[in-house]
Amino acid sequence: MATAAAALRMAVPAARRNTFFTGTPEIYFAKAIDNSRLVKVEDPGRNHEMKQFGTALACLFLLVFTYAWQHFRAIEYGYQIESAKRELNDLTEMNRALRLEDASLRDPERIDVMARRMGLVPPEPGQVIRMDGASVDGSGGPVMASAAAVTVLAGQ
Repeated sequence: MATAAAALRMAVPAARRNTFFTGTPEIYFAKAIDNSRLVKVEDPGRNHEMKQFGTALACLFLLVFTYAWQHFRAIEYGYQIESAKRELNDLTEMNRALRLEDASLRDPERIDVMARRMGLVPPEPGQVIRMDGASVDGSGGPVMASAAAVTVLAGQ
């Protein structure tokens, strides 16, 4: 009979043989576990270790945070310094330009040409009184103000 079964097995093609179920099915059973009566026993050594770990972690965080804060403040101060340098250069250049303009506007030849265009003439002797402390009579005392006749010429 064994030979007949072996012959029968050889007669069935290999592809069809693999369709047969070859094992036991896996069956899962739900098992309810009741842990409500269990009491957690606290381990003082573990609590101490966790407190040490938490403290070390807090110190590490503070160190990293302080380093980052200093780093970003240094970068911000660098930007402020560069901005102040740029503003100083701009103001220095503007000051130089204004001094050049002031010097060109105070040029006596330019003032004389503009005065002549407006019809002004040079002052006659005695019309100019110097107020810088040098008096005409040489006494060096106070000088009394006086009203003199003024001639007004109409401009063109």
